Amino acid sequence: MVPPIALLPAETILLIEDDNQTRRILNSSLSSHGWKILETGCGRDGIAKADDARPDLVILDLGLPDMDGIEVVGEIRTFSATPILILSARTQESDKIIALDAGADDYLTKPFGVGELEARVRALLRRRRNALDLQPVYRSEGLNVDFANRRVTRNGEEVHLTPIEYRLLAVLVKNAGVVVTHRNLLRQVWGPGHGDDIQYLRIYMGQLRHKLEEDPARPRHLQTEVGVGYRLLQAE
Repeated sequence: MVPPIALLPAETILLIEDDNQTRRILNSSLSSHGWKILETGCGRDGIAKADDARPDLVILDLGLPDMDGIEVVGEIRTFSATPILILSARTQESDKIIALDAGADDYLTKPFGVGELEARVRALLRRRRNALDLQPVYRSEGLNVDFANRRVTRNGEEVHLTPIEYRLLAVLVKNAGVVVTHRNLLRQVWGPGHGDDIQYLRIYMGQLRHKLEEDPARPRHLQTEVGVGYRLLQAE
């Protein structure tokens, strides 16, 4: 009998879930695909493990015994841009919006199908790998983007980006020197259902400019192509 092929043996998933049965099911299912699983039932321990192990993906339950999962998302986002998939019994749209705005990348309500969970895990890890396939370091006039360490600096000072800002910058770096259309940026960063949300894109580009440009009113890196999209100047 031919043994199953591990799809991503080097990738690590941190599971922060206080329900023992759910944790056992997820551990068994995900580890069968070759992913390395770390697990905990507490938020504080989960934050410590995320900081120490730097996993490739975090699966997080919002209803933890020691702290709310939204707080965990916020803490992890202070030091890591790793994808976070929320698992929660909270089904209100407002709960999903709060979690995603806090820095989560995806949201799956309980009860859920294991097959759907695995598909979302694959999608999040694939998106992360695509970002890591970029050139190791982008440099241009004091702006450095180190993709291996997910570190952005401007004139030697570290710049903290939200997950969406980081993904937006990654798409622009991947296409440095080329105009990326509004629709293309929206689809790559937010998904196929957001191709017309140009005002939303403008807001995030404004935030990026305030963080990355010496003078946001006269950008040297993030250039606007009026009516078309945006262009990132090529690296030195």
